[in-house]
Amino acid sequence: MPDLAETRYWMVERQVRRRGVEDERVLEALRAVPREAFVPREMEEFAYEDSALPVEAGQTISQPYIVGLMLAAAGLQAGDSVLEVGAGTGYAAAVAARLADRVFAIERDAGLARTAATRLAQLEVENVEIRQGDGTLGWPEAGPFDAIIVSAGGPDVPQALADQVAVGGRLVIPVGETRDRQRLLKMTCVEAGRWVSEDLGEVMFVPLIGAHGWRESAEAAGRSPTPEPRSFREPLDEADIAQAIARAALPLPALDDVRFAEPFDRFASARVVLLGEASHGTSEFYSARAAITRRLIERHGFNIVAVEADWPDASVVNRFVRGLPPGAHAETAFQRFPTWMWRNAEVAEFLGWLRDWNASWPPGAQVGFYGLDLYNLNASIGAVLDYLDRVDPEAAAVARERYGCLTPWSEAPQTYGRMALSAGYAPCEDAVVRTLRDLLCRKLDYAAADGEQFLDASQNARLVRNAERYYRAMYYGAAESWNLRDTHMFETLETLLSAWPDAKAVVWAHNSHIGDASRTEMGQVRGELNLGQLCRERFGAQAALIGFGTHAGTVACASDWDAPMEVRPVKPSLPGSYERLAHESGRERFLLDLRSQADTQLRQALLRPRLERFIGVIYRPETERWSHYAECALPEQFDGYVWFDATTAVTPLDAASGSGEDETWPFGL
Repeated sequence: MPDLAETRYWMVERQVRRRGVEDERVLEALRAVPREAFVPREMEEFAYEDSALPVEAGQTISQPYIVGLMLAAAGLQAGDSVLEVGAGTGYAAAVAARLADRVFAIERDAGLARTAATRLAQLEVENVEIRQGDGTLGWPEAGPFDAIIVSAGGPDVPQALADQVAVGGRLVIPVGETRDRQRLLKMTCVEAGRWVSEDLGEVMFVPLIGAHGWRESAEAAGRSPTPEPRSFREPLDEADIAQAIARAALPLPALDDVRFAEPFDRFASARVVLLGEASHGTSEFYSARAAITRRLIERHGFNIVAVEADWPDASVVNRFVRGLPPGAHAETAFQRFPTWMWRNAEVAEFLGWLRDWNASWPPGAQVGFYGLDLYNLNASIGAVLDYLDRVDPEAAAVARERYGCLTPWSEAPQTYGRMALSAGYAPCEDAVVRTLRDLLCRKLDYAAADGEQFLDASQNARLVRNAERYYRAMYYGAAESWNLRDTHMFETLETLLSAWPDAKAVVWAHNSHIGDASRTEMGQVRGELNLGQLCRERFGAQAALIGFGTHAGTVACASDWDAPMEVRPVKPSLPGSYERLAHESGRERFLLDLRSQADTQLRQALLRPRLERFIGVIYRPETERWSHYAECALPEQFDGYVWFDATTAVTPLDAASGSGEDETWPFGL
């Protein structure tokens, strides 16, 4: 389990301070209060996401940035008395309690008020008093207040609240003419009856219900659905954008049409074409990437297929598609979870085609199939030792001794990471680095014997080095381990491109890896980089980043890591997301060119950050908004976007599906 104090620290740095909240007392209070204690158990894993989260009674806990912004605007001091209207589960009150002398909080829902009081008591917060009641009436007997913070949006400032602000006090409140969109106001009482107002920007809060707010009956009538996250938004005409997408989109024929991949010729001048996917279990994404890759190979000379898979597993496949015998001690490819990601009928069909294609070319002109990822530590150690046993037995003995440090953990390397963290140092780091360095120092000697086998061995050694760092980083924070993994994938791709003259690569990886992370909340909030971003920085216009999306259908997935595969329905895309815009265009399949020379007006309209869906091997539709959506700027994230309105799950391979295949078939079926 990650260190939550560390997670809170980075939440404050990336989500709050980076957006302009600089009050050190507020930042320290946010670092100190455990947000996970104020959300339902099933939402705890999302406690430090940059969004509001659903809580009991159909309400939400505010986005951390909004809490920080409002508390900083309120200017709380050590001796202050504070009123919060809309206590929710008590999170903002707990933070305010670290800044002020006394906090009075009102919550109109009786059950939620009891929940807030219980959670505050469990954390031993003693200077907060919770009351159930109409927040628009305030708490007259406890006033006047040095600050009043209203965590719900009303049509106007309730006079009852204004009357309870002391001279010199501050009232921070969202006010708007509609129930779901407001301006956040900071009002300072400079003398009795005279106020100075400051507009802090547009926000979206739940409606303020009460005698001096919105009527309960209007909410019951359905004009205020379950609230969207409280964050800044600019109004846009969604229908016009959807129609503009329909006009600009290049319709795609059916996947089995030989013309399907023709529109992608526009990206063929790039040296690296990165093809994404919005899930790891969607048939149409795999089949489309296969069709596009075939055309890039046949018509445009691409000679590397690099995928989001482990190097040693892909090496087994590489030997198959190039008509080579299996390597010594080679394992069956892709036996570990999630097996369906690469052991599926769609991939098998493409590999069969690639083997046939390579059969008509000499070895130096064949297309290789390579893995970019770093999870299969055990197989990589074995591959390095097998290679050195053949070419340099003395070096193999040294390497075997060095790798002995990692051997006890090679089957479950995450255990090594936990051990290294508790021990306070990295016991195996020097050994694996020295093995890689020695291997590279002998590059000329080893490569002279067999350059391709040396490439395989050196890359496996690089994987061992980076995997050792990765599994240690897992216990320091998500951003560090993610960045190590994607940097490894980029370095592997660079190694492949430099291994042959005129090399051109097609990459298959998830949208979260191939879309430019610096243009999404991954980079802007969480400090994460990715393969697509690194390719853009290295290759510029010679890298083409193409994302994929869908509205609804089915997907092959699991409910948790190492759980069995299942086929689950994909929920229709959320209103306000890029996927919903694409769906409302009415187009069944299309390619949208997002580059600056394309439809300028549409590109500008799409630049406003929106939600985008990401489904990996795990799919949790019950918490879809918080599990699978992130904010992105699509035209800066991708150069092109491929759309399938309805999609289906991949077909996983089983023992029967390989009947009759050659024994060198890479899946061992």
